[in-house]
Amino acid sequence: MNSTPGTSTPSEPDDVAHLRARVADLFPALREDLEALVRIPSVSNAAFDQAHVAASAEAVAELLRGAGLPEVQILQATGVAGPLGAPAVVARRPAPEGAPTVLLYAHHDVQPPGDAAAWDTDPFVPTEVDGRLFGRGAADDKAGIVAHVGALRALAALGDDLPIGVTVFVEGEEEVGSPSFLPFLHQYEDLLAADVIVVADSSNWKVGVPGLTTSLRGLVDCEVEVAVLGHAVHSGMFGGPVLDALTLLARLITTLHDDQGNVAVDGLVSAPDPSVDYEEADFRADSSVLDGVRLAGEGALSGRLWTKPALSVIGIDAPSVAHASNTLTPRATAKLSLRIAPGQDPVAALAALRTHLESNAPFGAQVTVRDGELGKPFQAPTDSTAMQAARWAFETSWGTAPVDIGIGGSIPFIADLLDVFPDAAILVTGVEDPDSRAHGANESVHLGELEKVVLAEALLLTRLAQG
Repeated sequence: MNSTPGTSTPSEPDDVAHLRARVADLFPALREDLEALVRIPSVSNAAFDQAHVAASAEAVAELLRGAGLPEVQILQATGVAGPLGAPAVVARRPAPEGAPTVLLYAHHDVQPPGDAAAWDTDPFVPTEVDGRLFGRGAADDKAGIVAHVGALRALAALGDDLPIGVTVFVEGEEEVGSPSFLPFLHQYEDLLAADVIVVADSSNWKVGVPGLTTSLRGLVDCEVEVAVLGHAVHSGMFGGPVLDALTLLARLITTLHDDQGNVAVDGLVSAPDPSVDYEEADFRADSSVLDGVRLAGEGALSGRLWTKPALSVIGIDAPSVAHASNTLTPRATAKLSLRIAPGQDPVAALAALRTHLESNAPFGAQVTVRDGELGKPFQAPTDSTAMQAARWAFETSWGTAPVDIGIGGSIPFIADLLDVFPDAAILVTGVEDPDSRAHGANESVHLGELEKVVLAEALLLTRLAQG
C-alpha cells in the first residue's frame, strides 16, 4: 500500500510513524535549503567562475554543521604544485569503539545550464511547478545533499543517538569526471573509511516506485580523426576521385552498428538481461523519442539500456554550415562515447574499439584514435546485509517494494571507492526519476519523492545501527 509523505500506514510501528512525522515536519525547511543551494551556480567546468563552487562548499558545510555532525571540514587533495581539484566537504561523527561507520556521498557541483532558451524557468532560480522543483542541480545532486542532511536532522530531532559512525562526503567536481577523486581518497583515507557507503546520485524506477541501483555501465571515450588530404582543395577541381574527410568519417561511423542498431565491435561483452523490463511506451515518453523513430538494438529494452554496450557519436569537429566553403575537408574528428556492460574491462573495450576503427579505415584514409576517459562498470550483490537493510527502508518509506535497476550511465568513481575500501558495501540510491532531466534543460526533482528519500535514508541508518 502506498502512503503519502508524512502519513503513516495503519500497521506501522510507532518508531517508524514518529520518524515519518518528523521528516514531514522538517521538510519545508529542507526544501528551503535545497532552493538556496540551487541558487548557487556551482558549475565545476573550468570555463565558469569557480568562486561559485567555493561558495557552494561553504553552504554545504553550514548545513552539515546544523545536522549534528561535530567535525566539518572543507578539503582539497594536494599535489606537488598545490591544491588539486575543487573543494569537497567532509563532516563526521566518529563511531563508538567497535561500531560500524556509514559514509554518505553526494556532490555539490552541477552541469552548465546550456541554452537558456531551452529552459522554461531560470536555471538558477528554483521554481515549483506541479509538485516538482525546477533548477540546475535540483535533482543532480543537490537533492542528494538534502537527503543526507534531512535524514540526520530527523534522527537528531528524535534524540536518536545511533551507535554508529556517520561521515558525509560531498564532492565538488563530479560533473567534470572527478579528476582528483582518487588522490583525495588516498590523502584522506582515514577520514573516509567506512563499512557501508551510500552513494545518493542515481534514480528511482518511477514516481511512486523506488529503485535500488544494482548495476552501472562503465565508460570508454575516444576521439577518432580521419585524414585524406594535406590541405583543403577546391571541391569542383578535385571532387570525385577524392572523397572528403567528412564523408569518410561518416562511412567509418556507420560500421559501428549493424542494420538492427546493435553495436558491431568485436570484443565487447554483454551481461545477462535484467529481471525487470522497461515498457517501450514509457521509454519513448521518458526519452522524448520522436514518433516514427524505430528503437535500435535487439532483446529486452532494459538489457539494451543496462547490460549491453552502447556507442554514440557525441561531437564532431568540422566546418559549420554557416562558414562552409566549396572545398574538400582534409580532416574531420568525432568524439565517441562507449558505455560498456558490467563485467567488461574498460582497457580491453578501448582496445577493441581502436582495432575496429583502424581496421575499417574507408578508402585507405588515415585513421588516428586518441584515448579518452576510462571508467569501470559496477555490479552490486543483491543479497548483502546492507542491501537487505536498504530494501526494508525503501519499502517502508514508499509502501511498495523497490525495483532492482541498472543505470545505463556511469559513475566511474565507484570503482575508485572499491579500490581504496575493498571491504565496504556500496549502496547506490538516488532522488531522481525518469522525468528529472538531469544534465538537460528543465532539470527538476519531485518534491514528494524527495521527502520519501529523506525518510528512507533515516530508516536505513536506524536499521544499519541495529546490525
